[in-house]
Amino acid sequence: MFLDNRQVAMDSVLEALADSLDYFQDNLERLRPSLRDALKPHYEERDKAMRELQALAKQHLNLLPRDADVERDDYLWLWSRLKSFVSDDGQVLVNELLEQERVLMQALATLHTHPLPDPIEPIIERCWKGCRALIRELYRLQKDKPKPRRRR
Repeated sequence: MFLDNRQVAMDSVLEALADSLDYFQDNLERLRPSLRDALKPHYEERDKAMRELQALAKQHLNLLPRDADVERDDYLWLWSRLKSFVSDDGQVLVNELLEQERVLMQALATLHTHPLPDPIEPIIERCWKGCRALIRELYRLQKDKPKPRRRR
């Protein structure tokens, strides 16, 4: 069965939400505790919104959930780890999280170009606002990063 453009747009949003959640979960141990504590509520809300969207997409758009792209997830994780060897690990993670927010915002913007069932609209708006809030938080945390200790 082929998907129509609206279903493809919704699928892209669901995929971007799942990818960002997976990336965050896969890299929890790499985040310093203050960063992890600041970001965790954002990702908990995202997980809730994604589950609601999945149910509504199935109900209103006849869109069934798809399997995760495990190879892609593994590649992104490995690439991030490699970049951490030549740069600050925390900074690499923040940059990767910001890139995922850009991807999600693009998917949300594309979805906004299609008419959506009324129950889906508020969740998409909540995702958009949550994405903006997470970007602001990541930029704030980027500025507040701990200074490296100087050796004497």
